[in-house]
Amino acid sequence: MTPKKIAAFSLGPILGAALSFVALPATTWIFSTADVGRISMMQVAANFCTLLYSLGLDQAYVREYHETKDKPVLLKTASAPGAALLLLCIAALFIYKPTILSSALFSIDSSTIGILAAVFLSASYISRFLSLILRMQERGLAYSASQVLPKLVFLLIILSYVLFPVDHDFMALITAQVVSTLTIMVLFAWNTRKEWLPALNATIDKEKLSSMARFGMPLILGSIASWGLVAADRLFLRGLSTFEELGIYSVAASIAAGFSIFSGIFSTIWAPTVYKWSADGADLKKIESIIEYMLAAIFFIFVLAGSLSWLLEYLLPSKYFQVQYLITACMVSPLLYALSEVTASGIGIARKTSYSMAASLIAVLVNVLGNYLLIPHYGAAGAAISTAFAFWLFLICRTEFSCLVWQAIPRAKLYGISTAILALVICMSLFQHIQRSTWAVIWLSAGIIGAFFFKQVLATAYRLASSSLSNLIRSPA
Repeated sequence: MTPKKIAAFSLGPILGAALSFVALPATTWIFSTADVGRISMMQVAANFCTLLYSLGLDQAYVREYHETKDKPVLLKTASAPGAALLLLCIAALFIYKPTILSSALFSIDSSTIGILAAVFLSASYISRFLSLILRMQERGLAYSASQVLPKLVFLLIILSYVLFPVDHDFMALITAQVVSTLTIMVLFAWNTRKEWLPALNATIDKEKLSSMARFGMPLILGSIASWGLVAADRLFLRGLSTFEELGIYSVAASIAAGFSIFSGIFSTIWAPTVYKWSADGADLKKIESIIEYMLAAIFFIFVLAGSLSWLLEYLLPSKYFQVQYLITACMVSPLLYALSEVTASGIGIARKTSYSMAASLIAVLVNVLGNYLLIPHYGAAGAAISTAFAFWLFLICRTEFSCLVWQAIPRAKLYGISTAILALVICMSLFQHIQRSTWAVIWLSAGIIGAFFFKQVLATAYRLASSSLSNLIRSPA
């Protein structure tokens, strides 16, 4: 991708994170901690349905896109099987018991809430495939608009609850979430109408489906395991703790997602880029330099977040005091996952997707055990620690498997820096009695030490920034 296209894709996550950073505190002040915990369970369910019912064909779609001429046929071949299976399962659940979704997810017996949850799940699945079209076509501005406007809709609805006489209950919160999700689906559908409308009349290519299934089927278990990695903490908090504790953890995880803009941007552009490099026969050794720069960026993001986490105490109600100590641990999952997307590039290039499944299974088993052991004693902190450790292990496993099936990369600095980050975030989650100013000093000290290890990266970044500033000054007004 060109810098212009990267900037276009970056615009959506950046503005979306800014809106989320405003909407999240508003949500915590308006709704109860338990309802905030409940709404997080709906997102967990949506992620599960998207991963499971995609049948691994969404990943196969990305892999085959640049090597397939008939794009509408490819889209229908990838999306139709899972869509049909999802609708059948939802229908069967409602025939069995109309309140089953609401009861299972939120401990509320309501068919209306169940219907809203089903609409949310279906819209999330459709949006997944429509977003892939924009990604593969490198239509960054359209993708960014589809990311920003739904968050703006959600924020406006939440703020309207303050201005108008509306009960601040779970029905109001889930309605806002569903409306914003339907908005993103409609926007994706409009922006990709020239691609999916021809797909409606296309015939599924059975031979292509067979080859895509061979690529994607190993990813089903891997996808479930990946979902388990990010969902085990919430599931165990729901089962072994309370919705209030789940709400505190969910807020920390949501804010962490806002701090990890870098992860969302990079994950969006990386898979299409590396597969395109592979198809064009490019020199893939440059992946090593990308790992170095990405590791440096992730390290300093942690330093910045850890140093400034005390500011959260002034943004959230007092009942969310723990969030400032959990934020860095919650950042491990999105940031180290993004890093593993690069270090494990060889798995996708070599089409050895079973190794991704193995890495996910190992990590999720460790996460399940960790949550089971730690949550009863440490609550939300135990969930954060377990998930952070599991994603660190996930990074190690994916990297080692990639080196095994493709080509080896230097790994000493990668493992050393990531281990140091893990140790710091675990200590911060456990030792919440230490003053916030002390933790700020600890993180700043870590940043100074890290600057020594990344001095070449920082020097290059400085030269690029100086050159860009000089060009800007010399350019005509």
